[in-house]
Amino acid sequence: MMDYAPLIEKRRARLAELETQIADPALFNDRARAEELMREHRRAQELMRDWDELQSVRRQLEENRELAAGEDEELAALAQADLAEREPRVAQLEERIQYSLLPRDATEDRDALVEIRAGTGGDEASLFAGDLLGMYQRYADTRGWRFEILDASPSDVGGFKEVTARVSGEEVFRYLKYESGVHRVQRVPVTETQGRIHTSTATVAVLPEAEEVDVEIRPEDLRIETCRSGGAGGQHVNRTESAVQIFHLPTGIMVRCEQERSQIKNRETGMRILRARLFEMKQREAQLNYSEKRRSLIGSGGREEKIRTYNFPQNRLTDHRIGYTAYNLDIVVTTGALDEIISRMQHAEMQERMDELK
Repeated sequence: MMDYAPLIEKRRARLAELETQIADPALFNDRARAEELMREHRRAQELMRDWDELQSVRRQLEENRELAAGEDEELAALAQADLAEREPRVAQLEERIQYSLLPRDATEDRDALVEIRAGTGGDEASLFAGDLLGMYQRYADTRGWRFEILDASPSDVGGFKEVTARVSGEEVFRYLKYESGVHRVQRVPVTETQGRIHTSTATVAVLPEAEEVDVEIRPEDLRIETCRSGGAGGQHVNRTESAVQIFHLPTGIMVRCEQERSQIKNRETGMRILRARLFEMKQREAQLNYSEKRRSLIGSGGREEKIRTYNFPQNRLTDHRIGYTAYNLDIVVTTGALDEIISRMQHAEMQERMDELK
């Protein structure tokens, strides 16, 4: 590992600045600015804790190496055992520190919209879309995030033709951004009588939630229509024109929302989704400046890119971007145990970003 001490000292000085700023009550008159500085303060504190622990563990390792090389066999054996326990922690801390010191993507702290659409495969594709929704909801629960359905088009068999959820909490987009792309499932559908394995797909798009300052939406660029909701909701929904369709004329993007009974709420939700989609489009244009290597490994978030296969007969999950395969598919899907694969994706991205800085 390279000498990060000079960079650490700069971050330590920045931490002192942040502590002075957040001690000023006037800061909280600007809520957005206060939240931004508080997040930066938490990250700086975590970095200092990791650095201090790394220095401590390194000193302990050096002492144990001396003992392991000594003449006292019993003491040497104990020191050797302690080395085996502490060395993996050094590697883990070094990687965390590397990641913390890299230039930070401004969207990583944001909440996210997760759009899931059934792809090829008919009813089975819609059921798979529902499985993915449940997987992400359980993953959000494990991280203490809030998960709310913004809009949904259920299928007749119990899945979803399309569903959009908002996930809010700490560093949501940092962890979920790797999920964008085509997810492929191989299994025997519940409607299959002869036990044949079918292949179906669902498309996931994870969008960082956009703020009004991120994109300009001019009123003259919009056509907003209201209509009767076609979804669940009983007689009330059917009697009122609560569904809202928003057309963004310059891009051709159309958003339809009918989840709420209130037309006003559906319009607010629709604008939130439209803003996120326009921001994603803006970001993807900017990503053309990234290296081809990074776009091919981590992906551009493109909805056409096949990223993962879920093979139920073999209980196998494969991520094609990093060549990762695990045989705990049932646990991943039913409990939302995505930490391992997301950690590996973060590691791959970190290595690419380190290469780009060389």
